[in-house]
Amino acid sequence: MPEAIVNVNGVVSDGDHAVISIFDHGFLYGDGVYETLRTYNRQLFLLDQHLIRLRASASRVSLDIPLSDAALGSRMEETMREVNPNGEVTIRALITRGIGDLTYDPAACPSPSVIVIARPFRPVPAHVLREGVGVIIATVMRNHPRSVDPSIKSNNLLNNVLAMQEAVRQGAHEAILLNHRSELAECSQSNLFGVRDGIVRTPPLAAGLLEGVTRNLIFDVGAELGVPIRAEIMREGDLRELDELFITSTTREIIPVVRVGDQPIGEACPGPITSRLLEGLRARAQAVTRSVST
Repeated sequence: MPEAIVNVNGVVSDGDHAVISIFDHGFLYGDGVYETLRTYNRQLFLLDQHLIRLRASASRVSLDIPLSDAALGSRMEETMREVNPNGEVTIRALITRGIGDLTYDPAACPSPSVIVIARPFRPVPAHVLREGVGVIIATVMRNHPRSVDPSIKSNNLLNNVLAMQEAVRQGAHEAILLNHRSELAECSQSNLFGVRDGIVRTPPLAAGLLEGVTRNLIFDVGAELGVPIRAEIMREGDLRELDELFITSTTREIIPVVRVGDQPIGEACPGPITSRLLEGLRARAQAVTRSVST
């Protein structure tokens, strides 16, 4: 059974044999957009929301997606069919400018490329949820919105890569990026939430961050649980006042953060609100996907 299955413009192969032209502008310039999804109960979770964001990102870079939502969803399901059949799957869908000459002119690429990568889902280890993780404040600044706008989920990820390289060098799980106003924005691969006095706070979209699908879900889950969640400006100094801190993403759900650099957060252990929101998120995902599968 192959570890990964890749669909490149309708051609399906295992990960070792998938190919794309070196003249594809996604390879040459990072010119494209992507989404990452996961399954619960073998059902793609929040597919509609991911496709809305994918199309919004593509529109911002003047990139046409050559498939309808239904066709793109079917391509994902076809690609994942033979992957981890008794377990869950992670999907990465990429739309690139396509094959063209060595130029930035989009007219050189008449046919966008559609790539779907399906791999077995790897859950967050239990000890990570039990003990929490450490993160750093990156020295790399988050892209200025007038440069490469962070609200575009672009294949050009060098800003995130540099921040995460810094975290790896320091033995940290993630890197928090500040924006050009020295406000907290987001992490290299996740959104950021802090808890103080029973209220959850997260940087607003105006801080220059990607509108995470899981970030949005947390607002809904919080409302169901009676946990107030607010989007408001946060700065590095605010971290010292927090009782809890956590990060969110599609594939990692919610991960508790117990220290930033050498500074502990709260009692330096996962907090009760973080745990409640994780339980609520999982309950929502199970309920939604079980109703679809039946």
